[in-house]
Amino acid sequence: MAKILVFDSGVGGLSILQAIQSHKDIDAFAHQWLFCSDNEFFPYGTKSEIELIDRVRRVLRAVAEQYQPDIIVIACNTASTVALDAVRAELSVPIIGVVPAIKPAALLSKTRSIGLLATPGTIKRNYTQQLITDFASDCHITLLGSTDLVEMAEDFLRTGRMDKQQLADILAPLSEAIRNHQLDSVVLACTHFPLLIDALKDVLPEVSYWVDSGDAIARRVIWCLNTLPDKKIPVEDDAQNGCIAFFTRHDETAEALGNTLVRFRLKRIAQLNLR
Repeated sequence: MAKILVFDSGVGGLSILQAIQSHKDIDAFAHQWLFCSDNEFFPYGTKSEIELIDRVRRVLRAVAEQYQPDIIVIACNTASTVALDAVRAELSVPIIGVVPAIKPAALLSKTRSIGLLATPGTIKRNYTQQLITDFASDCHITLLGSTDLVEMAEDFLRTGRMDKQQLADILAPLSEAIRNHQLDSVVLACTHFPLLIDALKDVLPEVSYWVDSGDAIARRVIWCLNTLPDKKIPVEDDAQNGCIAFFTRHDETAEALGNTLVRFRLKRIAQLNLR
């Protein structure tokens, strides 16, 4: 049994947690799942790189000290592209980052026209531009950064409500690219966005390929699990009792997610003590 922590600024990381738990080579009942949302500092996409590095290090250091995870997944493209190296230098456990799935999208696209749907922070990172240069230099890339879409995903997970017209307005640049460049693939370069996949497909039915990082991250977690020594977690801290969702601000919004979190095997909600 391993303790696997999935970390995000909001609740988008739940899409990664779901991808890991549902992978055919993982027994979700055999492990302890920890989810940490830094909702006090949400959204990450509007913060500076210096702020993000300091914040991500502080939060993950607190989780590591208090709960000793065996594997950490930074389920946030923005945090991964900025703070991954700094966190790896500080913590001794395997740390897996999430980066925009530009390479697999380029391999899939038949028209060589791809949309990159992300936060504004991810869109402007040099790391993202380098991925495009390395793996999609022959493609027409439509960049679309939206903080509003992140907020919509957060609200949808809490309430189940979705404003399709607002969604269509946000996605208008991709609709234009479909008309003008035969766009056929969209990279979901924010872990919040797979939570909206059904609505995204309804608004843009012409898109053939919606590409995210969930399966790749699950496969990396499996590889890390195979490198860990066998370990038994005490009965009083077993998977049934120890699956916890942490929030850096424990408020009514966090409580409203209670029933939703159960779907991800998260049994309890707690506030993370940032020392």
